Amino acid sequence: MKTLVVCSGGLDSVSLAHKVARERTLIGLISFDYGQRHRKELDYAAKAAARLSVPHDLLDISAIGRHLSGSALTDAIDVPDGHYAEETMRVTVVPNRNAIMLTIAFGIAAARGADAVAAAVHGGDHFIYPDCRPGFIDAFQAMQDAALEGMGAVSLYTPFVNGTKGDIVREGARVETPFAETWSCYRGGENHCGRCGTCVERREAFHEAGVPDPTIYDDPDFWLAATGQTTPRQTNGEAKHV
Repeated sequence: MKTLVVCSGGLDSVSLAHKVARERTLIGLISFDYGQRHRKELDYAAKAAARLSVPHDLLDISAIGRHLSGSALTDAIDVPDGHYAEETMRVTVVPNRNAIMLTIAFGIAAARGADAVAAAVHGGDHFIYPDCRPGFIDAFQAMQDAALEGMGAVSLYTPFVNGTKGDIVREGARVETPFAETWSCYRGGENHCGRCGTCVERREAFHEAGVPDPTIYDDPDFWLAATGQTTPRQTNGEAKHV
């Protein structure tokens, strides 16, 4: 199936791109500049497209993003430390972000004669992000079936929607994703901070998957307290950053 992957440059979407390249016909990556406070992750999306020898389209929707205010990802609001399961992490929600991006991606996919759009939403995001839940995925597909009637059948491919981020790490390792060439941190510093929700989730996912984490974190052990872990620090191939 000819598949277009929505790719932020993060661990999840880059792993999905490698999975699609292995199992389907990857026709390109599409990324969005929605006015996020740093664009570092988008550089990693471009690297993924170059590595996989497919086109990379970066769409500027920052004019729309300026009106989606109130999120720590777009406004001058501190990104909180901690785990995604904490109520404080709701400040990282950008209203309707996935619905907007996927609608654009589906239009492009239909215009290019693609069979599917792939998105890396996963179970770990369900708690605070309503547009990552299975109910949203099903409803969005039904809406697009109606919107594109007579113009092509495009399916929404979300293989991780019922899994954990640890499952993504395992699958990413299977399809040889270069994890060091992905970016998750919301703070956009020189290294991953190790303290924001997405860094904690990333660090926990490698631990859960039993896969060595090549990421350099400024605070590599914060995840233990944030997740309530009591296990000792992992050392299987991670010595360079712990």
